Order: sequence, then structure tokens, then C-alpha cells
Amino acid sequence: MLRIALAEWEDWGRRERTPGATPPPAASAPAEADPANFPRVLAYWRALGDDGGAVARNRALYAAALSGRAGAAAELWREPAWSAAFVSFVLRAAGVDRREFPPDAAHSGYVDALVRDAERFPALAPFVPREPGAYAPRPGDLVCADRSAEAPIAHWRQRAADGGRFRPMHCDIVVEAGPGHVLAVGGNLGDAVVRTRFPADGSGYLLPPPPGGPVWFAVFENRLGRLPPWGESPAAPYDAGSPRS
Repeated sequence: MLRIALAEWEDWGRRERTPGATPPPAASAPAEADPANFPRVLAYWRALGDDGGAVARNRALYAAALSGRAGAAAELWREPAWSAAFVSFVLRAAGVDRREFPPDAAHSGYVDALVRDAERFPALAPFVPREPGAYAPRPGDLVCADRSAEAPIAHWRQRAADGGRFRPMHCDIVVEAGPGHVLAVGGNLGDAVVRTRFPADGSGYLLPPPPGGPVWFAVFENRLGRLPPWGESPAAPYDAGSPRS
């Protein structure tokens, strides 16, 4: 899982960012709009199984861009957002099955499924939500923030009040952690796959984001490889009716 996430980051040019720092000058065109990157994002969406029409829509734009239609390339993969598809791709490519991590086009979709499993099967759940202020992330964990403009949730249990409705979120895959920092790889950041350096305290706990930034609400502890494999799936799949974006 970590090798795949880092390999994708390498392929996108080893882009890095630090929240709150002065961003680098904007590129002349979004990286996702480069036709050379079309197959990369296509692979992320294919990991979902049901892409909500994203592939068909962008295939048409890709064909138009190759034919020289003005403006077509600039629209490639602009919609819909593909950050959740990226996380889903990494987990699927690493051999994690849909029962352990249900791929979804929205972070809120797989977050809800992971929380349900952790609550129903606390001894066996492959991912367990932890409070950011009480758990220091480790490589392989998912760090998740709420991007809502108003009333963002600050704890994963608050998500239940949404009743499954879509909520704008973003999750990154932790690839390195230690005193003072957490490095995590995520997709669709600045229209590319980017490694972010999040500040942490001396014990490795995430520090609050800068004012106006996304609010941490969970760190999903990754217990894959430390637990026995899942048995048969329950009668009602967890991804049924999950929100899409």
C-alpha cells in the first residue's frame, strides 16, 4: 500500500506542500489536464467499479483533446473530484478486497462503511477510527478532515448526525510519521497527487490545522495484516446507497 502510494506520487513529479505555507507559483495548466496523465486518473476511477459516469464523460474530453478541439484538454478530470477514487485505487491495487475497504467516489462513503465495521466488529475491523488528539498516526493509516465551510465535524462520531448524507471530506494516506511531522499522500490536491507535510507535536500527534483549514475528525488506524481475514460478506452490503460525488 505504501509503495503504491509513493510510486504514484513519484509519477506525478514528487509534488509537496505544507498547509499554511506560501504555495508555489501555479502551473500554466493543471497537471490533471495533461493528456499524458489521463491514464493515471482513469485507473483511479476504474477501481470503483461504478464511477457514476466519470470515465465516459472524460473519455469524450480526452478524444476531443487528441483531435485538437480547443479547450478540451483544460477540462480533463476537472469534474468530478477524484481524491476518494485515488485512495480507493491504492487500497485495491495493494490487494485489499472490497469487504475490508469498500471503494467509493466520495470519502464520506467509505468513511461510513469503515466506522460501521469498527462499531459492529471492534475486534476484527481492519480500520478503526481514532480521535486525532488521542492517537498518533502511523504509516498506512488514513488521516481525514472535514472540508465543510460551515459547522465541520471535529469527531468521527458526529458523522452519524448526517444520516449518510454527503459531506465534503478529504483523506490522505500516511507514508511517514514521527516527532514533529506526519507525511501523507493524497490525490486531487492542486490537481495532482501530492505529499503533504502536516505539523505534529513531539509525540507525533497531529496539530490543529491553520485557521480556515480543514478540520481533523479522525485517524483511521490501519490493522490490515494484523488480523484474520474476513469471512462471508453480510447480507446487506455496506456500500449500498452510499453517497456519490
